Parts: sequence; C-alpha cells; structure tokens
Amino acid sequence: MSKNAAVLIILIAYLLINLYLGIRASRKSAKENADSGFLSNYFVGSRSMGGVVLAMTLVATYTSASSFLGGPGLASTYGMSWSWVAGVQIGAAFLTLGVLGKKFALISRRTNAVTINDYLRARYDSSAVVIICGIAMVVFFTTQMIAQFIGGATLLQSVTGLPYWAGLLLFGAVVVIYTSVGGFKAVVTTDTIQGLVMTVGTFLLLFFIIRAGGGMESIVSSLDAGNPGWDLMGKGPYGADIPAMRPGALISFWVLVGVAVLGLPQTAVRCMAFKDTKSMHRAMIYGTAVIGVLMIGMHLAGTLAFPLLPEGGLESTDQVIPYVVMKYMPAWAAGLFLAAPLAAVMSTIDSLLILASATIIKDLYLHYVKKVPLGTEAVNDPAYDEAFAGVPKYSFALTAGIGVIGCLLALDPPDVIVWINLFAFGGLEATFFWPIIGGLYWKKGSSKACLASVVCGLAAFIFFNRVKILPFGIHEIIVGLIVGGVAYFIVGALDKTEPDPEMLKKCF
Repeated sequence: MSKNAAVLIILIAYLLINLYLGIRASRKSAKENADSGFLSNYFVGSRSMGGVVLAMTLVATYTSASSFLGGPGLASTYGMSWSWVAGVQIGAAFLTLGVLGKKFALISRRTNAVTINDYLRARYDSSAVVIICGIAMVVFFTTQMIAQFIGGATLLQSVTGLPYWAGLLLFGAVVVIYTSVGGFKAVVTTDTIQGLVMTVGTFLLLFFIIRAGGGMESIVSSLDAGNPGWDLMGKGPYGADIPAMRPGALISFWVLVGVAVLGLPQTAVRCMAFKDTKSMHRAMIYGTAVIGVLMIGMHLAGTLAFPLLPEGGLESTDQVIPYVVMKYMPAWAAGLFLAAPLAAVMSTIDSLLILASATIIKDLYLHYVKKVPLGTEAVNDPAYDEAFAGVPKYSFALTAGIGVIGCLLALDPPDVIVWINLFAFGGLEATFFWPIIGGLYWKKGSSKACLASVVCGLAAFIFFNRVKILPFGIHEIIVGLIVGGVAYFIVGALDKTEPDPEMLKKCF
C-alpha cells in the first residue's frame, strides 16, 4: 500500500469517527435534557459544557487551517519573528471568557437566549438591530464557510492525490451531516476531539522534524548557515525588514486576532453554553495552555523545518508543512498529523454552520414570521405549540441546506466570494464588537447607538478595505473599530431615552 493511500484511509476513518461520535453525543444529550426544549438543545447544547469541553471548543473554533499550514509556512522563511507575531493569539480563550463569559452566561439564562441576536434583542429591543446583524452574520458566515470548504478539499487533494471534487464531497458530507443532525452538542463534542488531535499532531510534527534534522544542534547550525537572521525578533532572513513587523501592521494584526475577537459571534456564543463558573475558570486555564502549545509549537516547527526543504524551495509557503509531513513522517504519524489541519477546518465550518442556521430559524423565522416572544419554548408554553411544531425539521433542513450551498459554491467560487472572504473576519468584528462590549458594560448603550455603530463601523471597514490609503501598514479593522466606537458612544450619550428598567434588571 502506498503512503498516500494509507494516509487517505486514516483521514477517512477520522472523518467517520467524528460523524459517529457527534451524532451519538447529540442524541444522548437530547434524551438527558428533554425538558430543556429543542432550541436550547440544538443551538446551545442545554448549557451543559464543562471546563475541558468549553476550552477545546473555543480552541477549535478559534484556530483554522492557517494555524497549521499558512502561519508555520511563513515561519520557515521569517523564522522566530513570525512566532512572535502569532503569539498574541495565545490569550484569546482567556480574554474571551474573562470579558464575556460570566455576564453572557447570566444574561442568557435570565432571558433564555440561545443566540447572539437573542442577546441583542433583549439588550436593545430593536427589530432593526436584529435584522441587520442577522443578515451580516449569515453573509459573512457563509463566505467564510466556502473558504474553509476549499481549504479542506485542497488539503485532501494535495496530500492524498484524491480529486478536488471527491475530497470536497467527502469532507463536506461528513461536516454537514453531523452538524445538521446533531446540532450544537455534536459540534462541541467533535470540537473536543479535534482540539486533542491538534495538540497531539503538534507534538508529533516537532518530534519528527527534530529527528529528521539530526537534532536541535544540527538544525540551528543549518539555520545559521542557510537562513541567517532567523532568530532575530522583528527581522527576516539576512536582517531584512518584514512589512508585517512594522508598528502599524503589527498593532493591526494584534487587534484583528487579539482584542477584536471579542466581537466574533462564533466564539461569544460559547459563553452562553457552559455549565457553571467553575467550568469557565477551568476553561480559561486549559484553553490558554492548549492555544499556547498550538501556536508556539506549530510556528517553531515551521522555523525548524527550513533545513528540510528542497534546495530550490517550494512554490508556496502553504506547501511547507504538507511537504515535510509526507516526506519525513511515517504514514501513521502523517495521517494523524494531517487530521489536525482538517480538524481545524471542520471545527470552523461546523460552528459557522450552526450559527447561520440559528440566526435564520431562531432570530428571524420564529420571531418575525411566527411572532414568538423572546425566551418562549414549546415545552413550556402550549400557546406556541403550533409555531414550534416544524422547527426541528426546519432546523435540520436549513443547516444541511446552507452546508450544501457552501459546498457547491466551493466547487468553483466566484470572484465576489473570494473578495468578501478577505474581509469577512474583520467585517464580523466591525459589526459586533461594540454592540456586544458596549451592551454588556455601558447602560446608556441604546438601540440608536447600536445601529450607528454597526452602520458606521462596517461602512468604514469596507471603504478602507477597498481604497488602500491607510499609512504605516495599518489595517482597516483599526479604522472600523474606532469609527464604530465613536458612533456608539456619541449617539448613546446624546440619546435622551431612558433605559427600560426591565432590560436593566435582566442585563445588568
């Protein structure tokens, strides 16, 4: 059996294990928490996550294929400098849970909220806020999913020789089935598996790179001779400046993947679903440790891989890690490691998929078509039994439908999708950062302030994304957040409307 075939078998087995365990965990949760209602079970797993699961689902959702392919590939050229750049991501789980965790958990339980838009509705009491944010969420989530489907299929194609369309069909079918059938519980269960696989894969890669390079002393000597400047922070090979290390670009990157992740709905919603405060505190420690291992370990592996690359180099830095894995690792280890970037892609897609479905079903259909009040569950209020009657069927079908559409567009993505994906990550932050943070910590944050922040912040972000006029390498997310924040606080301060006492009681 060829090495490619052996790796393919391992990856297929890994996909099928995720499919089985995800659906099994979901069905078990549904039986144990039947009194919680379908919506709570399907979209937040009945708020039952413990510390390990919460940490792993945050890690798996936050990381992507770039954490295992793109970033380490760049580190093979830029050396330790790129590890320094990536290091800001280590605090993501601690920051998210520390700032959002406890308040989101309390408010979501008081209002029976299961989505970010549920929170925005309870906090701002505005249909315009919910609809605009819902549309933005679905658009950005869908385009991000397409890019992840492309990444997963391309990975299978490049390392196993499987045709692109076959890899996309295999990979897409597994993710769509376990997410649509299993809901949130399947997502966090598979995220936990994927977090463990990513951690083990990182140690395996480091071990085999160091062994293939003849030990650390030999690798360092080779780096000094072939890539001088690899160990200089802020400098590239031969002491050259790195554009991404300039102050404006560096600060922008740290904001984009550091502080501003507080505005990502796919991570913020995790703060609604943990079991208790003890679980949250454990997840802050576990999540920080695991992200630290992944970011430091993978970028160190990329740096140390330089002496193992062919003399003429590779066409793209994205090929560095797959090349090293397939050339220097045995089939079993290569298959297990390559499951890690595949896991990162899967965990990103399933989170986006379940949230896109929740936005349409819970935030738009139930509240604006069926007129169901916030917090109402079918099992608790017989008056709305008819409205909830078809929700499970619609949720399964819609989640699967969005996934299928994403797969189809990934077969031959149009240029507009590629363009939108470049700013989808930042677009979500520009849209949701101030409505979430301001809403949690400023009582005068009104619906008008929220709308002003969303419209102005997103408009500024898109404008400067298309018109590249910002100096010093500053990223447009900086301008989007500044404009959105100024709009939020000025409009909120000028709005003389008194906050609703009931809202203050629930949200503060």
